[in-house]
Amino acid sequence: MKMKAAVLRRFDAPQPFAESKPLSIEEVNLDPPGPNEVLVKIAGAGLCHSDLSVMNGSRPRPEPLVIGHEGSGEIVEVGSAVTDIEVGDHMVFQFSPSCGRCRRCMEGRPQVCEVGAKAKAAGDLMGGGRRITDADGNRIAHHTGVSCFAEYAVADRGSVVVIDKDLPLDEAALFGCAVMTGVGAVINTARILPGDSVAVIGLGGVGLNGILGAKLAGAETIIAIDIADDKLGLARQLGATHTVNASDADHVEQVRDLTNGGVDYAIDLAGVIPAMKTAYEVTRYGGSVVTAGLSPSTAEFSFIQSNLVSEEKSIRGSYMGSCVPVRDIPRFISLYKQGRLPVDKLISRKVSLDEVNEGFDRLQNGETIRQICQPHM
Repeated sequence: MKMKAAVLRRFDAPQPFAESKPLSIEEVNLDPPGPNEVLVKIAGAGLCHSDLSVMNGSRPRPEPLVIGHEGSGEIVEVGSAVTDIEVGDHMVFQFSPSCGRCRRCMEGRPQVCEVGAKAKAAGDLMGGGRRITDADGNRIAHHTGVSCFAEYAVADRGSVVVIDKDLPLDEAALFGCAVMTGVGAVINTARILPGDSVAVIGLGGVGLNGILGAKLAGAETIIAIDIADDKLGLARQLGATHTVNASDADHVEQVRDLTNGGVDYAIDLAGVIPAMKTAYEVTRYGGSVVTAGLSPSTAEFSFIQSNLVSEEKSIRGSYMGSCVPVRDIPRFISLYKQGRLPVDKLISRKVSLDEVNEGFDRLQNGETIRQICQPHM
């Protein structure tokens, strides 16, 4: 079938993207789904900083590719071997497809599936190869097995989580990345308990979900840290008990003063090394740093090893919020419907597929939290 898609052909385009147009809106061809795949009509695709990391080349991917990893939609066709999903089902993508059989999947960690990771790195689907071709017949890579900045997508069954139909389908896209990563880092990876003190560094869509997750977990002290005062203000509305501007030279001392020496958990959701440094420095003796921020692939973080030992700190990575998507996405949606996880407050605007370059300008410039692309707008 033919469809419109945002094809990333230039990985180092300068801003403004509205002029350089790294994303080319093209008519491409999409093959039908294979036996273990589904065809999805895209309803919503979130503009995320992880997409920007691919666009600027700091997270290298095969090129060209149809971008987009945070999405939702409706099932319009299923492969011959898919028996537990029906045409008409509403779904959310998970951007780390899982095979269900590798060692990581078998130990309950599908977010780091070894088979899925290999396919993603190659720009392929887990069933092998690519399903998208351009007007000249050249194969185009898939982004994390999703590629949702398009009118339709073919994805592996393991990339799909069926959801209830009483949620606005375009807004459900948030649960495919921002909610899983931010809330999951707090609930699943850090395992924050009632009464704990928490600092969340970086207040984009993922970071503000971290604030929501800390409140949900019952943290007594929730310190939001960012360089943008408007985001700090929004963090207070969402549950932060204190805010600290990271531009202040003494911002680490401010956090330590507020917490009598440091927080129990520091959650880095910014994706830059200075934020990781702040997270490490504001953590108390015996505390933990959790990072879900993806810095450039060549960036390095260092610390004094003896300090790590003598203060018995720990540092943990959190990919996709350590979520089991088929368990956690429905759980987070239920909390949203109860009013306990108001993630809709993070949606800044909705844009068409033709507006995505301008949308990424706004995201890069810090003018928005989450924008939702509606490809059929």
